[in-house]
Amino acid sequence: MPSHEQLSELIDPATTVLLTVECQQGVVGADSALPELAKEARSSGALANVARLVAAAHASGVQVVHAIAERRPDGRGANRNARLFHVAERLPVQQLSGTSAVRVAAPIEVSEEDFVVRRLHGLSPIQGTDVDPLLRNLGCRTLVVTGVSANVAIPNAVFDAVNRGYTAVVPTDAIAGVPSDYTPAMIRNTLALVATLTTTADLLARLNRRPRG
Repeated sequence: MPSHEQLSELIDPATTVLLTVECQQGVVGADSALPELAKEARSSGALANVARLVAAAHASGVQVVHAIAERRPDGRGANRNARLFHVAERLPVQQLSGTSAVRVAAPIEVSEEDFVVRRLHGLSPIQGTDVDPLLRNLGCRTLVVTGVSANVAIPNAVFDAVNRGYTAVVPTDAIAGVPSDYTPAMIRNTLALVATLTTTADLLARLNRRPRG
């Protein structure tokens, strides 16, 4: 874990963006297509921690970007080149554009200044989406990655951020995956090699010291 001074240097509101990944009703909400993942996101406290970080980001002037995965009702443009996509097509809850399933889930609050970036394809919230050009236009240098899942989208986001020259910061208690013991193993053996690891409490301490203005 970085020292308070090191974290303070990384978390500058002018150059930091908080990214929430697939924190949508159809993934982590009460009527999730993936109830095991939704249960883990809530019981672990990860979703509540994402909400706390978003609220602190709003208060301190840190830009928030919500990355949403969705598909058209006719499935046009969606990937079909991996088992995961075929499984998703058969789930009882579909992440269809314009439905409640693709709205940001409570208790996360979306402000007018937030960006909501939607993708119709792929596994990454960054690759092939508007996220990277938005980050560059915002002057982002540090990307805080939160949300789900630790199995697929979170490591994709971290790798893509690092490959594009951003410093990735991961609050380890603000991400979730399944089964529950997979997330700490992935953090320890993969994310620790490429991202700066921290906690929600330490990030909140940094953000709360930097009021908007």
